[in-house]
Amino acid sequence: MRYLLPICLFLSACGVKPAADTTQKELKYTVEAAPEWTNLFYRKSGWFGADGVFSIPLSGVDKVGNLGNQETLLLFSDTYIGEVDENGKPRPGNVMVNNTCAIVQGNSGHPDSIRFFYKKDENGAPQTFFVPQNTGGRKQHFWLGDGFVNRERDNTLYLFGYHIEMTGEGVFDFIEPDVSLIAVPAESSRPPFAKQRQMKTPLHIKNPGLGEGNFGAGVLVNTKWAGAPHPDGYVYVYACIGPDKNLVAARVKPKDFEDFAKWKYWNGGDWTEDISQLKGITNAVSNELSVTPLPDGRFLLVFQVMGLSDKVGLRIGDSPVGPFGEIQEIWRTPEADEGLFCYNAKAHPNLSKPGELLISYNTITLDFWNDIQQNGHIYRPRFIRLKFGN
Repeated sequence: MRYLLPICLFLSACGVKPAADTTQKELKYTVEAAPEWTNLFYRKSGWFGADGVFSIPLSGVDKVGNLGNQETLLLFSDTYIGEVDENGKPRPGNVMVNNTCAIVQGNSGHPDSIRFFYKKDENGAPQTFFVPQNTGGRKQHFWLGDGFVNRERDNTLYLFGYHIEMTGEGVFDFIEPDVSLIAVPAESSRPPFAKQRQMKTPLHIKNPGLGEGNFGAGVLVNTKWAGAPHPDGYVYVYACIGPDKNLVAARVKPKDFEDFAKWKYWNGGDWTEDISQLKGITNAVSNELSVTPLPDGRFLLVFQVMGLSDKVGLRIGDSPVGPFGEIQEIWRTPEADEGLFCYNAKAHPNLSKPGELLISYNTITLDFWNDIQQNGHIYRPRFIRLKFGN
């Protein structure tokens, strides 16, 4: 349910930034539905709906056609757990927790390849895996951002956790005042994540020219060990901020990931230590997104156009920070015809077969609290595949 209010308020008011004046050769592709993946999340028992679906290969290798991949961690934020009748209506007693996960074996999308997990208390009641520790006494919970397994820091799993604070009883009465970095040692990188450290970060942005938001919307590990085709040795972390849905970027060497003094921020022409000098790379992106390296040295930015819309879009960039070309609207979401709102498209290279790119987006309604009690299947990831070539 995240981000719907700011998206709705600004959708009609904001324009799309013109593309950079850069010559780009054509990328040939076709796009089709990926029903075998969508159907994995059509569930009637236990986990039956959530948003988020960031994918993190637990090997640390994140590339298209990663045939040696064994396990991928999927992260979800607000999640519903309970039983759903054959008519799609959740039974009384269903509950929502703030984050859960699943583990996928391989990249086939076979029904037997996925297992869903949520934390349980001593009585078996659903609980949340990751709970903010550094709140200053304020009542907050986490929505999870992107993450990765860092081979240069003992295979530690790093996740971004957005601090969410409710300001009223309405669905959209919340603020997102901070973001923590969650570090999970390799031996605990599968549920229940028994060991974890949470670090305060300087990665909440409040920029007068761009807007407000947090880093963690997407992570690109552009290293040799992660499988990048043209590695430069950096981890790139992205944010989507402000009403124009501006994309901004930071980068750091993997070994220095916890040392925020060594992070640098893109100012439009160079990398600087001063986060206040951030400049927008492009706009009209979504609060969750992906940047994927292509074999020819370019980069594919995948997002939901303006954050919430019936359009999945991509832009092609010359580097991890662009310049990026025009929006190519690659898919109109058919769920929009059912009255659902679609948001937060992103690619999943590690779950993609050779020559393809698996892409997800989420669905929800504006009257979410009431609607999900009538239809337990409105709130879940949907999948498409981009196939490279003619």
